[in-house]
Amino acid sequence: MTAILPRRPAPASSTNSLTTGRLPRLFELWLLLTVLVVVAVAFLLMGFNITGWLVVSAIIYLIAIGVASSIVENRRQAVDRVVRGLVTVAFLLAVAPLISTLWTVVAKGIGQLSWTFITQPGGSHFDPNTLKVTTTPGALQAIVGTLEITGIAAVISVPIGILTSIYLVEYAQPKQLLRRIITFLVDVMTGIPSIVAGLFAFSFFTLIVGPKAFSGFSASIALCVLMIPIVVRSVEEMLRLVPNDLREASYALGVPKSLTITKIVLRTAISGIITGVVLAIARVIGETAPIFIAASFTDNFNANPFSGPMQTLPVLAYTGYKFPGQDIAASVNSAWGAALLLVILVVIFNLIARLVGRIFAPKTGR
Repeated sequence: MTAILPRRPAPASSTNSLTTGRLPRLFELWLLLTVLVVVAVAFLLMGFNITGWLVVSAIIYLIAIGVASSIVENRRQAVDRVVRGLVTVAFLLAVAPLISTLWTVVAKGIGQLSWTFITQPGGSHFDPNTLKVTTTPGALQAIVGTLEITGIAAVISVPIGILTSIYLVEYAQPKQLLRRIITFLVDVMTGIPSIVAGLFAFSFFTLIVGPKAFSGFSASIALCVLMIPIVVRSVEEMLRLVPNDLREASYALGVPKSLTITKIVLRTAISGIITGVVLAIARVIGETAPIFIAASFTDNFNANPFSGPMQTLPVLAYTGYKFPGQDIAASVNSAWGAALLLVILVVIFNLIARLVGRIFAPKTGR
């Protein structure tokens, strides 16, 4: 009989190169903090500059983490850590302007934001007894104007955009002439400058009503020109993501095409559709040029979108800097307060959209 020899144990030095050596868990964090402190000390001695400090710290950190990982771990891990560092730096560079803008708006607008500022109309008032002009801070007319103008634009644009997307995805053939024309016009409208939309609306209503045809409805039409292509493109992409298997299963059960679209396709894509609509609203709610041209601006409270100039938050922020009253400081503070209110409105709309999308989204659980 052949004797079965025991297998020799592997040498102690023979280990898997993929698992040999690991940097400590928080090594990257401690290394980053160390580099930041060392470079900050060096810059303090030579003259402190925040931008140069961040750039030099990022470069030294990437070099240090690459060298340390290649010594302790292996080349593949070193490349992975350096690439992750580059991605993180790119992300921070992209987010930095947004954070800086939000910080500036909040820091300068939070002092102006108050219940009185929100609930009372602002403007300049002349006192004939004292012959003084007093500036009252307030944004009520701008809040009402923003909500009315944007709301009318959304009521007009959203149905048109959704129905156009349904036609392009569900009914039109790929090489149909009408489909090509609509797609071309949507592409053209996507690239239209906002000021051109304002000039179009103002010219259109001037021909109908006459000169000085400033109104909130005119501004809403200008926003519709900007809003419709965004709704069409976003809803179209969401409808294309709905699997054809769902449509075919519905047709196999004898469900009509119209009912399949409303009950299956739209319900499946409702979260993406709402997100696209909110993006379109957020795109136009901060527009200044078209509203400034089509609705002008006023310090008087006007809640009628079909007659007379109206004020909006972005226009209030613009006019507070461009056309300040006698109290320049009060006008500038009102501008920052209006900007902060505009940011808060956009955040509220996004939260409402997420809540509605979660409620009406198709349930995947049993």
